[in-house]
Amino acid sequence: MSDNRTDLPTQPSTIAITQDENRLKAVELRGRIGALELLWAKSSDSDQTTWAEFAAACGLSAQPAGQRQSSSRTIVAGYDSARVAFYRIDVPAVKEEEIAAMVRLQAEAQLPLPANQMQIAWRAGSPEDGQVPITIAAARTDYLQAFVEDVRSFEPARILLHCEAIVEVWRVLFGGNNTRAVIVNVGQRNTQVCFAERGRLSKAVGLDMGIGDFPSAGRSIEKTEIAQRFAQDMTNVLESFGQHQAGALPIFVLSDGSTRYKRVASCLASAGLNASVALPQAKKLRTQVELAAKDLYEYRVPMGLALMALDGEREQLDIFEQLYSPAKKAKESWLLSSPKVAAVIAAVMLAVLVAVLYASDVASESRLSKLGANPDFQSLLQRQNLMKAVALERPDLLELLSQISSAESSGIMLDSFYFKKGQLVSITGQAQGADQLYKFEKSLENINGIKDVHRTSTSRDAKTKKFEFTMTFSYKNFTRKKPGASARVGRLYGL
Repeated sequence: MSDNRTDLPTQPSTIAITQDENRLKAVELRGRIGALELLWAKSSDSDQTTWAEFAAACGLSAQPAGQRQSSSRTIVAGYDSARVAFYRIDVPAVKEEEIAAMVRLQAEAQLPLPANQMQIAWRAGSPEDGQVPITIAAARTDYLQAFVEDVRSFEPARILLHCEAIVEVWRVLFGGNNTRAVIVNVGQRNTQVCFAERGRLSKAVGLDMGIGDFPSAGRSIEKTEIAQRFAQDMTNVLESFGQHQAGALPIFVLSDGSTRYKRVASCLASAGLNASVALPQAKKLRTQVELAAKDLYEYRVPMGLALMALDGEREQLDIFEQLYSPAKKAKESWLLSSPKVAAVIAAVMLAVLVAVLYASDVASESRLSKLGANPDFQSLLQRQNLMKAVALERPDLLELLSQISSAESSGIMLDSFYFKKGQLVSITGQAQGADQLYKFEKSLENINGIKDVHRTSTSRDAKTKKFEFTMTFSYKNFTRKKPGASARVGRLYGL
């Protein structure tokens, strides 16, 4: 294994370990943004080295969980984003719990597999014009579980995504900023294209060609078939990001300073795209030994992961949240769930509760007798009862939305949701096929509180071949017409 490692420091630091270009790589950074120090960098000699072997070579204990000594170092692992799908949607600026329900419904409609075989993570951006941009990451559960087993030997504190690391290392070490930009990470046989907004990943797409597919020499690379195909793929990616004007969005090709990455940027520029190279800025990073731009470029992904871990205030897409937790957290969770510990805690809480209730009863008995005769107190009770009665007459749109999202919605994309008290609830959307539409309709009928599901219109789009539909249904007693009933309209985009 190659190594430019120095003696390990005693003060806190972050170690990031990942697999990049079929080789395992790791770095250790300490400090904070603006005062960073690269302590060491290491890579495996071949792609046959296991994660456990490489972690041990980096000085990370390979002992079973619970037998390690505490360390002042934070360890994170990186997951290759090639197996992660990213989606970008916009939802109305409503309460967080309502956003979560809308995101879940729309994400599940776009997933290539059933929701129980996938894991998703999402992050909300800053509201703009009444809409909130949402970044969604989705991946197969079995792939994620297999990766967890690979890294479990050294128990990382977190598992982070490569694409987010690419945006972070560009922002901190490659001269990036917080404006809208596209960062291109060109590998040997693949390329990651990351759309960044306000210094955070918004969407990412992978291309199945890399630097190894370009000719090593030649003046007219822009006219080669591979260059033209690469430029066309990049144009299509920009359109998927919502950028339809070529050259409007800056594109930065991460580079080690060699001419081959300049040729990639030149290829894109010749197609009318606003592309240039971005070089690592060594002055932003202190090192024990002098490193060239090529060395920093080689470890760009693990350095980006370490930077993410150091900047704990930035929200990250935790797609492993339901599948992995460090041993320390797991131990704490087990302790709280232990029957003996739970019995002791329950006994203590019960004793405290009895004491508090006894003291409260003695102190409040005289107060209640006085309050009962107080006319203001009686007025307050009447007002509270009135508020409860009004609340019972108010529909819970979030509950209704959650019920719709729990229906059999595979292959269904809902476009709108309309509710007005005294009228039937109406939803519109698209279905991949007639079978999916039929299952969705029948599933709605089985939901408690929903009845009289009726498909008012169905048509098939000539281009997409999808079925566009409108359905109406009754919801509890809110869709009955009552004299003088007040109307309330809720419209949710992109459900």
